[in-house]
Amino acid sequence: MARFVALLAAVLALLVAACGGGGTPDEPKDPVQNVPEESGAREKVKVAVAPDEAEFPTADGKTLEQLASTMTAGPSLGMATSIFTTGEPSRMAFGVIGADGKPVYGPTAIYIAPTPTDPAEGPFVAPADVLLTDARYRSKQAATEQDPFAAIYAANVKFPKRGQYAVLSATKGADGKLIGATGQVQVSTAAADPIPQVGDKAPKVETDTLETTKGNQEILDTRVPPSDMHEVSFADVAGKEPVALLFATPQLCASRVCGPVADIALQLQAKYGKQMKFIHQEVYVDNDVSKGLREPLREFNLPSEPWLFVVDKSGKITARLEGSIGVQQFEDAIKTGL
Repeated sequence: MARFVALLAAVLALLVAACGGGGTPDEPKDPVQNVPEESGAREKVKVAVAPDEAEFPTADGKTLEQLASTMTAGPSLGMATSIFTTGEPSRMAFGVIGADGKPVYGPTAIYIAPTPTDPAEGPFVAPADVLLTDARYRSKQAATEQDPFAAIYAANVKFPKRGQYAVLSATKGADGKLIGATGQVQVSTAAADPIPQVGDKAPKVETDTLETTKGNQEILDTRVPPSDMHEVSFADVAGKEPVALLFATPQLCASRVCGPVADIALQLQAKYGKQMKFIHQEVYVDNDVSKGLREPLREFNLPSEPWLFVVDKSGKITARLEGSIGVQQFEDAIKTGL
């Protein structure tokens, strides 16, 4: 009997390990625990999750060039969002990539100016948000990725006027010194943004289901294995119950910083699936980039992917997030629709 109990305990331990360990299907573990410990990545991400504005120099009339001159150069900025507007702060998601091609993690903030020689605005703190799910929710793509981004940065940046802006990120290294990376973004007016916004009624688009694709799961979902977020069409549930509608293509995403958003949706569906419908819509016709975007994306006027729209039971959009989305921001978005 003792041997049987010991064997049973060992089997249960293996099952827990296979499922990622920690938490339950309804209560995923702390996302930071999913970051590998190698090279101190977990500790670096841990301190990057909650940056303090006081850790960064105030703009105080300095230009971007002057601020950059106080930082160590080398990394590049990988933008993970592309839509920026005046008015309400825009979400700027990005990765910082070192000269060795590896992600750089640490407390981070953003500065902006129309040109590098103009006075800067900032710092806008950019908390890191973990992209890695518990093991049981990881797709084959995520599990076999050789150099995954463990986290993505995101800052809420207020742009005073439309036009082109220079961007400077500042990341605090383990030695306390700041590391700088530069980029550019284009900003339009909110009125010129054709994508449905928070507060708008969501277009009642017909999303693909196993029925509409005649049972072809390869067309329905490029994730391996396919998810179960295709059971109903968005048009059938919009305005009746809360919905998290995710436009994403796990296999065909062109950017390193897209992140495994479909995996994150599955993990959060385990926690919130009794309160909200989770729907995933693939992006390209026949999963062929050359054939263009599928009709649901056209109806939402989406020029890119991934996009997440959270819709409350009245059919109103309560959150919209473009590009790479981490576990925390995804969950915060879901809560707005409940």
